[in-house]
Amino acid sequence: MAALSTAPMPVWRRLLRSGTVRTLGPFVPVVVLWWLLAAFEVFPRSFFAGPTAVLTTLGGLLEKGILPGYLSDSLTRLAYGVGFGLLIGLPLGFAVAMIGRLRRFCWPILLFFQAIADIAWLPIVIVWFGFSLTAVTFVIVYTIVFPLMLSVVAGVEQVPRELVRAARSLGAGRWRVFVEVIVPGSLPSVAGGIRTGLGYGWRALVAAEIIVGTSGIGYMMFDARRVGDISQVFLGMVVLGSLWYALDALILAPFERATVERWGMVRRLEADG
Repeated sequence: MAALSTAPMPVWRRLLRSGTVRTLGPFVPVVVLWWLLAAFEVFPRSFFAGPTAVLTTLGGLLEKGILPGYLSDSLTRLAYGVGFGLLIGLPLGFAVAMIGRLRRFCWPILLFFQAIADIAWLPIVIVWFGFSLTAVTFVIVYTIVFPLMLSVVAGVEQVPRELVRAARSLGAGRWRVFVEVIVPGSLPSVAGGIRTGLGYGWRALVAAEIIVGTSGIGYMMFDARRVGDISQVFLGMVVLGSLWYALDALILAPFERATVERWGMVRRLEADG
């Protein structure tokens, strides 16, 4: 038995446990299917670009500096929208969650505007702000704020009331209870809301750039469609998907996982006590 336990792990199993394989492996059959559809011309080439054509387009846009410029514009707009969205959504979310009268007044309004898609605002936003950074930022902020506020309210509701009562019985004031109990306890839901809101904001950015923007990845895709360069449209989708996957895997998912694990530790300690 000892000899069996010390036997070397098979190569295929080591590969399956590799982070690179687990990250990129699921995309291999997708790329193979994509390549086969293009190679056998299941769809006309004018309507469907294969991986080879997309890579050629990528090299050309990188060499000309077009793609880095568009990408920089998109990320700048996203940063503005996310920054303002968090600055607005987090304080308002906690205020609505903590103040009963404010919640009763605002809750129907939150549900109403949550149901209105961001793209529905684009016609009036163009009238208000024109084809500007402000118009795109407004759409992203609108898309992020409402799901974030709803997540904050849900997170505050999930905080066990016995923890709040225990803190107050030990002499903690309202502010200390909020900072040391409410905020940490609601962080898992808040982290999920941030992750979801940024996903919505990312899609809103692309929609706004297609209709409002004069640069950016969304604009590149729309302009390519206008001139009939379908490979740029496919390239834009690949870039958007890759960037969001990297952002989610490197920042958002670890942040959400860390907050959930931290709260889980608190709950387990509470149960043990």
